[in-house]
Amino acid sequence: MIEKHNIIGLMSGSSLDGIDLVDVDFWHDGCWHFEIVAKDNFDYDDEWKHKLSDAFYYDQNQLKNIDYQYGAFLGKVTKSFIDKLHLKPEIVASHGHTIFHKPQEHYTLQIGDGQALADKCGITVINDFRTEDVLKGGQGAPLVPIGDKLLFCDYPICLNIGGIANVSYDVDCQRIAYDICIANQALNFLSNKLNMPFDKDGIIARSGTIDNQLLTILNSHPFYSEKYPKSLGREFFEENIKPLLGNRHDIANMMATFVEHIAIQIADSIENQSSEKLLITGGGAKNNFLVERIQAHTSHHVVVPSTDIIDYKEALVFAFLGLLRSRNEINVLKSVTGADSDSSSGKIWHPIP
Repeated sequence: MIEKHNIIGLMSGSSLDGIDLVDVDFWHDGCWHFEIVAKDNFDYDDEWKHKLSDAFYYDQNQLKNIDYQYGAFLGKVTKSFIDKLHLKPEIVASHGHTIFHKPQEHYTLQIGDGQALADKCGITVINDFRTEDVLKGGQGAPLVPIGDKLLFCDYPICLNIGGIANVSYDVDCQRIAYDICIANQALNFLSNKLNMPFDKDGIIARSGTIDNQLLTILNSHPFYSEKYPKSLGREFFEENIKPLLGNRHDIANMMATFVEHIAIQIADSIENQSSEKLLITGGGAKNNFLVERIQAHTSHHVVVPSTDIIDYKEALVFAFLGLLRSRNEINVLKSVTGADSDSSSGKIWHPIP
């Protein structure tokens, strides 16, 4: 009889759209398989949105405090999820919430104290999946590609569009992956100017007119000509994107322009791959206008999967990373991150009675 492992994955994306929780059964019969047992999303209230956004500017003591507070908060949310649905997970695997990501300085910070989380939910927790890779000289990102390779092998190219768009595919039988560009971080920033959390279906962007001058400036950033491995963080948005968008009031035009920018950068990033199925997940997969513009710029066949996969793929893969870590198996690939070696990464925390 094939043994199944039940794992909970937690994900909080840079677009501040809440905590994704997914309970997954995994099993292995020569290949890895999965089944989503339960899922939920916990929206942040305004207080947590402000805290997580402002933490970028916190000092060391403030960061230490919010690290613990957020870990305890994740633990309470997870305990509620477990109790409500009568779940029996072996492990909770938590991505945390990224505050800083500076791999060039060998530094990355995802808050959500693992001990506090474990104590509040009463389950062994694995978190901090990025630090080991960064200390090995890697980008510490993206981490989802090993899940793409082992869980979504039917799709040669896997694209995720969240706060940041990233892609993974095989080159010479090795998985490579990298961040492409800022995505929903910018689109949601613009939507917030209209007192809307996001542009549902891309309706506002569709109504706008592309500003070709702005588009040229966006597309000319030297990051896009850098070779992989490469990754982006909140810093890139604050320093390079926000100044271009922050003082203008023609929101629809800026949204139309930024959608075009995303679509162009995505298409350019995969133009050297033979035409294949392109799986799109993340919140951006629900932006119909963005998906149309991506398809318009690429010869790849765009596939938008079920809502469960769109919404919960990252949380699902972090559950898988936690499972691999618990088995001391490789869960971070040097071919993806540029580190000196592969890693079985993540810190393990047991609840204290």
